[in-house]
Amino acid sequence: MAMDIPRRSTARTGTRRSFLHENPSVLWFMGLLGLFTVVVTVLSEGVGLGVMPTNLIKILGMTLCLCLIAIAMDVVWGYCGILSLGHFAFFGLGGYAIGMWLMYARTEINIRDNLERGTIPPTEAEVSEAVAAQIFGVVGSSELPLIWTFAGSLPFQLAMVVLVPGLLALVFGWLAFRSRVTGVYLSILTQAMTLALSLYLFQNDTGLRGNNGLSGLQNIPGALDVPQSIISIWFFWASAFMLGVGYLFFAWIVSGKFGSVIRAIRDNEARVRFLGYNVEGYKLFVFTITAIVSGIAGALYYPQAGIINPAEIAPIASIYLAVWVAIGGRGRLYGAVIGAGFVSLLSSWLTGGGAPNIDLGVFRIVWTEWWLVLLGLGFVLVTLFFPKGIGGLFDYLVRKQP
Repeated sequence: MAMDIPRRSTARTGTRRSFLHENPSVLWFMGLLGLFTVVVTVLSEGVGLGVMPTNLIKILGMTLCLCLIAIAMDVVWGYCGILSLGHFAFFGLGGYAIGMWLMYARTEINIRDNLERGTIPPTEAEVSEAVAAQIFGVVGSSELPLIWTFAGSLPFQLAMVVLVPGLLALVFGWLAFRSRVTGVYLSILTQAMTLALSLYLFQNDTGLRGNNGLSGLQNIPGALDVPQSIISIWFFWASAFMLGVGYLFFAWIVSGKFGSVIRAIRDNEARVRFLGYNVEGYKLFVFTITAIVSGIAGALYYPQAGIINPAEIAPIASIYLAVWVAIGGRGRLYGAVIGAGFVSLLSSWLTGGGAPNIDLGVFRIVWTEWWLVLLGLGFVLVTLFFPKGIGGLFDYLVRKQP
């Protein structure tokens, strides 16, 4: 009599499938990202055929940075269940940290060039005073704030890109999670943190030039003679590299036991705590590490944008971030990339004059005014008809295959 012999599971045989074998989307994503990077490089104005203008290269580079913070948002919300409405604050803090060095070092170079033309060589005190007057004259000050003491040190400011968002997230998360604040109340707290930080930075006495923010960040110290067409492709490469590293890192985190635990916390936090897991520790780690990655993304974004001000940290920016992830499909890393990339590029096209306005006779659709209406409508439609987002369509197509 014939017998059905059951297949041996990997658990029984002691073998284990490789990380990439269990996560084929990682290979697909890395391959497509590499291909995209090569194509843009070949078509770029700086080092390629000159088909793509420098402005478009910067937009694409900034979009890759937004995709990176969207992945971080997807991990903290889609996988761990923490709807944070403050992650764009960490993004902005990373931008401020690197922006301080860019502005200080560039100003110092210009000041030294001007002072050294005189008959008497300038002293370090004179250079420092001139730099302070140049940067903070716009807010009626001529003194260098304490937080700018090491602004001329690139290693120090790079460390601040990681430490400032990380420490803020660590302290905030520890206070919130140990109090077991969850759900909508935690979302309100993160939004309140973002609003408080934004309002604080609007003040002139914060040492970050208030509403004026930091400008001229596209001019890289030591490379002032390098054309923007070359600098833009440098930052595009750096953004693509960090997006690839970030995707690989978070895919590794969410694919193992750690990923199973945080998904369980998302689905039933009380049961996971009953099983003996340190729920607060897991949530604090996810909240902090995603904040650090957000800061790194901001440090790459704002030199391409050229300016950063407190409006970039307003709560509405973090709400947009949540909308991107929802449209792309939360709980899927590639979904976050799709959502951020699609919405960001569509926004640039509609609000940058690329899309023609529509005259309906009774009223006229001006996309710079109607863009947010279209975004809100898209969010509602996706929520109603595609609750798993655009990324969920891939799952549907895979299931349909014979």
